[in-house]
Amino acid sequence: MSRNTYSWAVETGRWRCEVRSTGVADGSFALLDPWPDVERRRLELTGTAWTLLRQVHGTRVVSVSAPGDASGIEADGACTFEPSVPVAVTTADCAPVVMVGSTGVAVVHAGWRGALDGIIETAARVLADGGAVPVETLLGPCIGPSAYEFGAADLADIVAVFGPAVIGRTATGSPALDLPAVVSIACERAGWPAPPRPPCTSDPRYFSHRVRGDTGRQATVAWLEPSAVGPHAATSTVARSR
Repeated sequence: MSRNTYSWAVETGRWRCEVRSTGVADGSFALLDPWPDVERRRLELTGTAWTLLRQVHGTRVVSVSAPGDASGIEADGACTFEPSVPVAVTTADCAPVVMVGSTGVAVVHAGWRGALDGIIETAARVLADGGAVPVETLLGPCIGPSAYEFGAADLADIVAVFGPAVIGRTATGSPALDLPAVVSIACERAGWPAPPRPPCTSDPRYFSHRVRGDTGRQATVAWLEPSAVGPHAATSTVARSR
């Protein structure tokens, strides 16, 4: 992994959830028009095939039980309750949200449309249906308000749902959307912890379609492994590295 790759390990009691979120130095993980050696680079991160979705800014969340299941279908979230089944989303400004539960994990591609329509709440319901209670929420690199100028009408629609805390300002003082704040509010309303604020994709270490017109995509991938500390461990330990 490069020094720009974020790596987390979350102990849930039954499982240890491993999460990786990549950067430009790791190469593009786009599902369409993939860069060279993309399959090799995926396997280097997880050791087995990923579930990668054809993301459409919707609210569908699929549940998968074997490596690579449901790859290429139209959805914006994937959940698993099985070990060694990597689930992933790709982004270049939208928010890659990882919801780690006691018995499962979901990854979500949350742009402003998907967040407004309830993609995070849908993922929370899928996890709850599988018996998972919230443990941790993580957020990979996404666009921040300093680089996310937003039209007044669309911003008003989002404020009507999430409140004024999602209003930001760009580096030049224009009205902006604070997408990490949207994610945090949606998570808390769904009963999940608000994630720490991530780096902004305006940083050239990450792909950004909005800022630089990048066609590459970083990946955020999560999978479960048997817990290293036993089934009765406390469920709040998070290890992070870069």
